[in-house]
Amino acid sequence: MLSLRHLKALSTLLLVRTGCAIAVACALIADAGAQASAPKGDASVVARGEYLARAGDCVACHTLPAGKVFGGGRPMDTPFGTLYTPNISSDKETGIGKWTAAEFYSMMHTGKSRDGSLLYPAMPFGSYTKVTRADSDAIYAYLMSTTAVHQPNRPHELRFPFNKRQLLIGWRSLFFREGEYQPDPKQPADWNRGAYLVEGLGHCAMCHTAINALGGNVASKAFEGGLIPLQNWYAPSLTSNKEAGLGDWSIEDIVGLLHAGISNRGAVYGPMAEVVYNSLMYLTEDDVRAMAVYLKALPQRSGDKAEPPSAAVTEARNDLAPLGKKVYDAQCAVCHAAQGQGKVPHFPPLANNQSIEMNSAVNPIRMVLNGGYPPGTFKNPMPYGMPPFAQALSDVEVAAVVTYIRTAWGNHGAPVTVKEVNELRSAPLY
Repeated sequence: MLSLRHLKALSTLLLVRTGCAIAVACALIADAGAQASAPKGDASVVARGEYLARAGDCVACHTLPAGKVFGGGRPMDTPFGTLYTPNISSDKETGIGKWTAAEFYSMMHTGKSRDGSLLYPAMPFGSYTKVTRADSDAIYAYLMSTTAVHQPNRPHELRFPFNKRQLLIGWRSLFFREGEYQPDPKQPADWNRGAYLVEGLGHCAMCHTAINALGGNVASKAFEGGLIPLQNWYAPSLTSNKEAGLGDWSIEDIVGLLHAGISNRGAVYGPMAEVVYNSLMYLTEDDVRAMAVYLKALPQRSGDKAEPPSAAVTEARNDLAPLGKKVYDAQCAVCHAAQGQGKVPHFPPLANNQSIEMNSAVNPIRMVLNGGYPPGTFKNPMPYGMPPFAQALSDVEVAAVVTYIRTAWGNHGAPVTVKEVNELRSAPLY
């Protein structure tokens, strides 16, 4: 099971998560005859495995757009070449149909394939190692029950030396710690369940933790947020109030965002919308609430208090603010209200919205340029969308209106530049 996230150095190979993100709706629904194709597993175990595979968002990377479920072959472009995701269907020749449950667990637990070869860290084995044997066996049973897809695996097309798997030994020694999740006896059951899902199958830290110069996630900066390379979206901090943290969110608002894609505090767009659509909306209310409990309890960083703006920042803000207000009043106020209070839950507030004030302005710039929809979920089947303004507004106007919403109504974001807007105008949507 792969997710796509880009690593910066030797190990930077392919640690980009499209699961925080790229998948298609057609991949969400298993074939109607999937259960009947391989009736070896106990029905309750298979059903549990399907649920856990949803929690792990396996379909996101292992299914081509308009392709057969779990057939693999999805290309993942990186600066070092292209990675192709493997076939994990029950096919005995091209999938994992000949694997045993023990071999599948070993892969999940150790980050090594059936033949002993090291997996590239695009596969989130650093998180999946926390999955229990019982849960791994259930996922295996589910995959064995799915329709066999006869689709040979395509070899990766990586440049030298990144095509030498043995070089991953160094990365693993620095950033991989093998071991199942061990419950904290000092914490309640829901906290432990949430920790297991967030740190394990959910592999949330892969996007919400910045990578260092060696291409690994630093444990001391876990969940503090970071730019998702190649996708040009910013995964916000889940710990810090300044960086869109959850410190002053209610449990209900966190649950709403994860389960429905919308809440009174905001809505998900971009890669996170895909995660909700493919994975989180299928989880039980209890499991999503457990995740919210755990996230809510994550320690906040020190030094989150906003610094007073410099003279240069103040000048830039004052230069752009009049045009920004004009654009906002004409284009944005009808949905987000004159004072940025929004019309919750469908039109999120912009005033006192931490995601608007983040150090990185990538997300609000992209939303103005490209627009978007929250995912259609069971709890919000007909979401309201944000129209794109790339064709209607110039780079200067976009920079002005984003600067305005980041600095008006008591918001403490910094102004954005025309250059930042121009660079993102041609960025891929996902």
